[in-house]
Amino acid sequence: MTPDVLMTVLAPENLAIIAIATFYGCFVGAVPGLTATMAVALLVPFTFFLDPIPAISAIVATTTTAIFAGDVSGTLLRIPGTPASAAYVDDAHRLSQEGHARTSLFVSLFTAAVGGVVGVLILMLIAPQLARIAISFSSFETFWLACLGLTCAIFVGGGTVPKSFASLCIGLAVASVGIDVAVGHPRYTFGVPDLLDGISFIPAMIGIFAFSEVLRTVQNLEKPKEAVTQITEKVGRALAGAFRIVVRFPGTLARSSVLGTLVGALPGAGADIAAWISYALARRFSKTPEKFGKGSYEGIAAGGSSNNAAIGGAWTPALVFGIPGDSVTAIAIGVLLLKGMTPGPRIFVDQPELTSALFGSFLVANIIMVPVGILAILASTYILKVPRAVMAPVILLFSLVGAFAIAGTVTAVWIVLALGLVGYLMEQNGIPLAPAILGIVLGKIIEDNFMISMIKAQGDFMGFFDRQYSLVLGILTLGLWGLLILRTVREVLRAGRTRKGVSR
Repeated sequence: MTPDVLMTVLAPENLAIIAIATFYGCFVGAVPGLTATMAVALLVPFTFFLDPIPAISAIVATTTTAIFAGDVSGTLLRIPGTPASAAYVDDAHRLSQEGHARTSLFVSLFTAAVGGVVGVLILMLIAPQLARIAISFSSFETFWLACLGLTCAIFVGGGTVPKSFASLCIGLAVASVGIDVAVGHPRYTFGVPDLLDGISFIPAMIGIFAFSEVLRTVQNLEKPKEAVTQITEKVGRALAGAFRIVVRFPGTLARSSVLGTLVGALPGAGADIAAWISYALARRFSKTPEKFGKGSYEGIAAGGSSNNAAIGGAWTPALVFGIPGDSVTAIAIGVLLLKGMTPGPRIFVDQPELTSALFGSFLVANIIMVPVGILAILASTYILKVPRAVMAPVILLFSLVGAFAIAGTVTAVWIVLALGLVGYLMEQNGIPLAPAILGIVLGKIIEDNFMISMIKAQGDFMGFFDRQYSLVLGILTLGLWGLLILRTVREVLRAGRTRKGVSR
């Protein structure tokens, strides 16, 4: 980074824009139903009046903070702000219920900042090399990568393998609504035009997590001890405790940050798959895997760092080849084009100041996010003092308004209500919710890439193993499926022995 670019990034007006965008992203990301993508989309009109570097700085700062802020609603209300946050929402919310909301959120904040910094450092060093790998990914590799994400969801679903698989199938069934990609015929739309484009994952996620939580709250209102959750943590003690927790897991942070950057660089993958794979690996190598899903700080550290690292990774194909790594970078490419700049292989040669400014803005945004995040956490945790009888209708209002704002149709409101009832019944029967969300998010990706790959291979399944990367991913995924089968058999045999022991 040249001194001129450094001075541009650290100029007072640019720092002010980054600070404002950080506060804005923190607010939007923390509101249930609003996402980082919506925050960036709403920011686009304001970028028309900014120079290229401040415009990109604003987008970067908004995205970085909004992804972290999604953990606020996940921790306090069990409504994940992003699908990636669903990987560890049970851990965060369980810690909140135990009186450790601030510590949990501080861990999310610190690990998000670490992951973001690691992600941008990797991006600075090996962006062209990462982009070459990303561009070589075809529909075959994307299919196997999405399958790998679903497999990890079953591994860490929190229930037995059959129940986690049932949850995943519910999500895939919801994802199948819409136009059949192969023949162009409507499926399960029941004549409703709004369902032709499928069910958006945001209303689905709001319904499964938020409305089902409202139903559980109403059911438990008669229990006085659950009416109000007290905040027992002092701020200083929570900050010190979170810092000690983060320092305790350097290997988890390093692995998850690198993995998040690499997976985020793959078009169509993004933070969703990265968070689930990182969470699964953290559980696999953890000394206390039994705590995952029941209040594990290590799980939060793995998912939180992977989330923000994936943001930097997603910019790799966007900058080098003009291929958006996710919906946010797709919007960013549009802003660059409006500014007269075309992302592509020559951008590092023709406009090196732009890429250097992007890297610098990422670093500054992740640093500023820490004090802003601390203020947001201190303000938001007082939500826990609100009685549940008051909070339940407020959550429902935000949920319905957020769903309508995303889709712009009344159908989205009905989706929230219907899937909220489904989520409530799932939890009543011990079926975890998180795999269903990942099924909804990745179902369309799997179907589209499977059909495209089958057309390419002319119906030959061996075509999924012809390419170098697809062979590795395919063998890894099939190996994990074999482990799942063995785990299911063990669970069935153990349950059979338990029933025999009880009958005797």
